[in-house]
Amino acid sequence: MNGGIREIPVYLFTGFLEAGKTKFIQETFEDERFSNGENTLLLVCEEGEEEYDRARFKGRMGTFHTEIIEKEEDLTEERLFSLQKKYDIDRVVVEYNGMWMIDTLYSAMPEGWMIYQEIMFAESSTFFNYNANMRSLVVDKLKSCELVVFNRADRDFDKMAAHKIVRAISRRTNIAYEYKDGSVEYDEIEDPPPYDMNAPIIEIKDEDYAFWYADFADKPENYRDKTVRIKVMVAKNKALRDNEIVVGRRIMTCCIEDVQYKGIICICDNAAKYKTQDWIILTAKISFEPHRLYHGQTGPVLYANTIRKTEPLVNDVATY
Repeated sequence: MNGGIREIPVYLFTGFLEAGKTKFIQETFEDERFSNGENTLLLVCEEGEEEYDRARFKGRMGTFHTEIIEKEEDLTEERLFSLQKKYDIDRVVVEYNGMWMIDTLYSAMPEGWMIYQEIMFAESSTFFNYNANMRSLVVDKLKSCELVVFNRADRDFDKMAAHKIVRAISRRTNIAYEYKDGSVEYDEIEDPPPYDMNAPIIEIKDEDYAFWYADFADKPENYRDKTVRIKVMVAKNKALRDNEIVVGRRIMTCCIEDVQYKGIICICDNAAKYKTQDWIILTAKISFEPHRLYHGQTGPVLYANTIRKTEPLVNDVATY
């Protein structure tokens, strides 16, 4: 509950016709772990060959309601809110139409509706054709999902080609391959950094900050003596010396509850002119060395070449 507004979890399943959405949702409802008496609304925006078998739903399933949305223009805030009131629902599961734009649903969700999970399903034998001929729809479905499942894959399925398509759209989306025998394999292809590691100055885009922070912490040998340009927020305290500031950003690892400011020591001239919560564009050389603020342990230290003040980011939380 937030300010009197009831929070309604939304579980969103996207993908094109016959991609496996219905089967997965059916299996989810059959899983006892998914149900604890919640009143559930299933929004079906696309009817395929498979149908739901309520007799197989397990667990402590509360009341269960199915509504069919036949036209994209019928997906409105007024209609969804009326369904919420009509059924007094606790959660929503959406089987979305692959030919409809995701933003139609996002803009129609009543206040309090929150996407808890978004998964895209792709039929392995048709995915590349959809990408070639309906690229904008593929991009639309991949841009915000946390997981894409390539269904009914042969063992010789071109995982690298699929991986490249997904990564060109989203670096945060996890990838899984479900083979025809029912076994599942998760994608472990290592992605190159989203910036040029060989550039004289490595430009870190705002949206790539969390990746950069995690990567240089994990592989410091790749970044030692490299020069980067980043947009960061200043933090200061009395333990800093006259030529030191702390720079960093708030980073979210998995959910809003774990957002933390992650700071890095920066050695710079005129440190006194910068104060806490100043935003700067910093060009600096990366070193790894012991520092008292790292409790004597080795950590990253930035040696500033140039600093200029700038406007704060509208959304200052960096995500992976």
